[in-house]
Amino acid sequence: MKRSVLTRYRTMAYVTGVLLILLTIGVIAKYLLDVSGAAGFTSVVGIAHGWLYVLYLVFAFDMGSKAKWPFGKLAWVLLAGTIPTAAFFVERKVSRELEPLVSGSEPETAKA
Repeated sequence: MKRSVLTRYRTMAYVTGVLLILLTIGVIAKYLLDVSGAAGFTSVVGIAHGWLYVLYLVFAFDMGSKAKWPFGKLAWVLLAGTIPTAAFFVERKVSRELEPLVSGSEPETAKA
């Protein structure tokens, strides 16, 4: 697998994760705290997250198919962009797992 495949996924995981956290804060401010201006913020961040989540799905699916993941694992990675903070944890786990498969990486020794 090329490094660019993993890099694209990692970038979109962070962007999607940050936007989802901002969206969650905006929704809390809008509905629970009744903050003025939160509606506009939530609208803008929601639209941005929605469109960028589509890119996240494309990059995650591309990476998962190249890694030959089973459907369940791929589904979890795809859904991680919809759960606040999950994208960060899943990205870290995926990166550690796929780093040895990236072209030009040193092969990882077997763990006991």
